[in-house]
Amino acid sequence: MRSVHRPTLPRNLHPGAWWLWALGLATAASRTTNPLLLVLVLAVAGYVVTARRSSAPWARSYTAFLKLGLVVIAIRVVFQCLFGAAVTGRVVLFTIPQVPLPGWMEGIRLGGAVTAEALASSAYDGLRLATVLACVGAANALANPKRLLATMPGALYELGVAVVVAMTFAPQLVTDATRIRSARRLRGQVDRGPRMLRSTAVPLLEGALERSLALAAAMDSRGYGRLGTVSRRTRLVTGILVIGGLVGVCAGTYGLLDASGGPLFGLPVLVAGALAAVAGLALGGRRAIRTKYRPDPWALPEWLVAASGAAVAAAFVWSASTGVDGLVVPTVPLGVPTLPLLPAGGVLVALLPAWLAPPPPRSVPSPATEVLA
Repeated sequence: MRSVHRPTLPRNLHPGAWWLWALGLATAASRTTNPLLLVLVLAVAGYVVTARRSSAPWARSYTAFLKLGLVVIAIRVVFQCLFGAAVTGRVVLFTIPQVPLPGWMEGIRLGGAVTAEALASSAYDGLRLATVLACVGAANALANPKRLLATMPGALYELGVAVVVAMTFAPQLVTDATRIRSARRLRGQVDRGPRMLRSTAVPLLEGALERSLALAAAMDSRGYGRLGTVSRRTRLVTGILVIGGLVGVCAGTYGLLDASGGPLFGLPVLVAGALAAVAGLALGGRRAIRTKYRPDPWALPEWLVAASGAAVAAAFVWSASTGVDGLVVPTVPLGVPTLPLLPAGGVLVALLPAWLAPPPPRSVPSPATEVLA
């Protein structure tokens, strides 16, 4: 009898659904410089992560990406103050001693007057990049990186194994460091500083290496890397479709993210590239024969979560193509940003996974259980 997956039952959502939802938010953030909309995207992503993340080690990555975003904003503002840009303004905040440069470096300024308009422009750009990074961090916090291996196409087996092992190394390293610090604290030993690092570096690396070897042995015992027999013509067609499709996907994604290009170029190229890549992956999957143990279902909650992310991206792309006021905030002259209703409503749609997605299971499987799974 087939099991029925209900949205109210605790289970892990398909990792692909979380990534589609996060990419929709990232696409929306890349289309605007309005700080109100960007902060709203951060708040929505943070609320969904808080409501639907598990207690696994990778679920804590959202905070790390937020801190990385603050560093990005600070670097962007500092570079604007030191090197300047094409943004001019009338409100001079302070002046940095200017260094004279040779004539062949005309157009580059080192130091000089720093205006409020220039700082606002750099802060908006930095906040946009920080928001995109936070959306990627939300996907890392919600999607189980080890379950991504089960969803990888057969043509990308070797790449998928390498990526999954690399993604699980850092979270497990953090878990081991926390466990060792707690054990040292209970024994009354030093749990921080260079002394602690010297005594725990080797056990940390040894534990991570042992888990990597156990994961490799488990995958080898289950036939990972087994190749099927395909003709040379099929391999050639597969390579052309996959490479051409990936190039089309990259070009189409750039066309969608570039606000000046509009969706007329990006969307058709993205769809054509995606279709070619899917066809190539389907042909390439014939050479890797495998079975799946407990495959992640793609049910109604997955469709709803992915659709909410697509709705956010569609609202921002349509607003950018039609010229909705408030999506791009001008900094010359400097003014107070306003909140456009249509993009804000689209961002609020991304809150639905906090209730539509099933809650994660409370118990977290051990590393050995996840390797066997």
